[in-house]
Amino acid sequence: MKRRNDGGRNHASIPGALLASLAFATGSAQAQRQPAQPRSAELDPVTVSATRIEQRSFDVPVAIDSVGDDAIREHKPGVNLSESLGRVPGIHVQNRQNYAQDLQLSSRGFGARAAFGVRGVRLLQDGIPFTAPDGQGQTGLFDLETAERIEVLRGPFAALYGNSSGGLVTVFTGDPPHRPTWRATASAGSWGSWKLGAGYGDTIGAVGARVDASRFETDGYRDHSRTRRDLASARLVWAADPDSKFALNATLLDQPDTQDPLGLTRQQVEQDPRQASTGAQAFDTRKSVEHRQLGLSWERRVGARDTLKLRGYLGDRQVTQFLAFSGAAASSSGGVVDLDRGFGGANLQWTHSTMLANGRFDFTLGTDYDRMQERRRGYVNNSGVAGGLRRDELDTASSFDQYAIAEWWFAPDWKLSGGVRRSSVSFDVSDDFVTTANPDDSGSKRYSATNPVIGVLYALTDTVNLYASAGRGFETPTFAELAYRPDGLPGLNFALEPSRSTNYEAGIKMLLGRATRLNLAVFRTATRNDIVPDVNAGGRTTFRNAARTERRGFELGLESQFGNGFTGWLAWTWVDAQFRNYLGTTGVDLSGNAIPGVPKSSVYAELAWRHAPSGFVTGVDGRWNAKVAVDDANSEHAGSYAVFGWRAGFDWRFGGWQLSPFVRIDNLTDQRYIGSVIVNAANGRYYEPAPRRAWVAGARASYAF
Repeated sequence: MKRRNDGGRNHASIPGALLASLAFATGSAQAQRQPAQPRSAELDPVTVSATRIEQRSFDVPVAIDSVGDDAIREHKPGVNLSESLGRVPGIHVQNRQNYAQDLQLSSRGFGARAAFGVRGVRLLQDGIPFTAPDGQGQTGLFDLETAERIEVLRGPFAALYGNSSGGLVTVFTGDPPHRPTWRATASAGSWGSWKLGAGYGDTIGAVGARVDASRFETDGYRDHSRTRRDLASARLVWAADPDSKFALNATLLDQPDTQDPLGLTRQQVEQDPRQASTGAQAFDTRKSVEHRQLGLSWERRVGARDTLKLRGYLGDRQVTQFLAFSGAAASSSGGVVDLDRGFGGANLQWTHSTMLANGRFDFTLGTDYDRMQERRRGYVNNSGVAGGLRRDELDTASSFDQYAIAEWWFAPDWKLSGGVRRSSVSFDVSDDFVTTANPDDSGSKRYSATNPVIGVLYALTDTVNLYASAGRGFETPTFAELAYRPDGLPGLNFALEPSRSTNYEAGIKMLLGRATRLNLAVFRTATRNDIVPDVNAGGRTTFRNAARTERRGFELGLESQFGNGFTGWLAWTWVDAQFRNYLGTTGVDLSGNAIPGVPKSSVYAELAWRHAPSGFVTGVDGRWNAKVAVDDANSEHAGSYAVFGWRAGFDWRFGGWQLSPFVRIDNLTDQRYIGSVIVNAANGRYYEPAPRRAWVAGARASYAF
């Protein structure tokens, strides 16, 4: 059975197959060539992130998963991205219970080094970057209450999004409802945590709008970890005609005086895992963030074959952070960081679809420009009070990229995909704090690279696709990584070089009957000049380059609808991440050591049951993580752990109402374990303990007039 020239396919089925092994499915290829029944969208989702063209994830030669709205919100408080991505292999999201530093998010080992925020993985919402042009991103900006789906891309094709190596996380906001609709959410749980939210949306003629806002507060599992986060978002959509669409998105975040308990030593964890570091109390370590961002997008279909997309955004961000030292020395940069940032950018993209040699051919050209400028000041930290000025500079980072992407069904069962991206990232520092003890540290640096990517997909059968891809990646230091020099002197660390990687991936995608989807990928990444933490002390981290590193492994994703209301998920990731050529700061050869912060293996499993007549839903989930090295020398490890959770709730619909109460218990067996580590932390303060048994109960309600 051959594939149609437009890239579609005739489907096949395996009668009675619900959960089959890879060997069984491959050996049953002839049976799979029979006509099939339509499959559910959950098992065969449509994605756009891989090649920027809307198509089934099954038909692209990349590892990509789509997480739907049920997985994002069902029986969850909707506070953190870590609640939603457990079912995705290759992605490791640690909720460190430290909202001053955000989540730890890594993809195939990239990003695990980040002391705060997200590094090495790009973040987008509706095509608008939540990652700055220097590569630093924040997951706290995502409004999960309005998300329609989340796409997670790993592997070589992430390079087509520019300054990133590990992957891409894209959140897509749902369009406004067609009828006037009110929404409300409420939840409360352990450690004084609670969340309230409300929203309204409607569509009148060609114009639709929605506005949503929420407040989250918690006292925190650990001492000195109190948090308040106010998040608001708005979306306006105007469909002037069937061929065009205009969208306006706004995001506002206010997170004042979020306390930072810092890391603990192993001895402190054993004594009392809920305590804060002594430095946290002495210097009142905390962070305040105000973020405002506005994004515009316009899409126009020109004829039957061409599409134009134009996006632009602008915003500002203020951050004040108190670190765990005074920074009073005349040559110091201070113990209080004060940032006032303005940013913006634009994207223009053209896509052309045609036939080439009897095969579907799609071609995309685009360009991105992003820029941020921030006033960075540093002050003395007088036990939690800002004192004298120690740093004052104007930092500018900009990126200008061009890319081309193409896909071609060059034979009935063969598809070729690829592209190239030219990236240029510039950093400029103008030092306005010049004294005898603090000389002029002005300077600039520019990094550039051209990264090609290619992939091929072969349809072994109508329900089994094989693929392979390869490409080069490019990752510059961020301003946070350039901010401090290892010698302790003021000025930026322009000795840091960008990392450059070569990425390989091969995999198989299988649709087993109407009820099961299985994805398996193997990968290898070799990196030169990988940017790694040097020393992490008091909330300040310096960085250096490792000559060569390597990451290799595999990831397995499985979803099955067993029938009788049962659904199961399995995500298994194995990553061997090592230094291949690396001398530590003391000259010790660390080659062969594990890259810290990366568990060698992690497994997530979930089983849910839905009783359709009553609307009752319940489920259990479990996660196992292998031990994790905490420093380059691998002198200590955070131990392996297994934790389990249980959830239950109802989904009631009557008239225009939808009501979904729920209860959830995490860490059912009350395990003591380390949730995340601070890589290369000074004085052995590597560990951030995870909460013991915790509960949350809440409800979501909406009414459509």
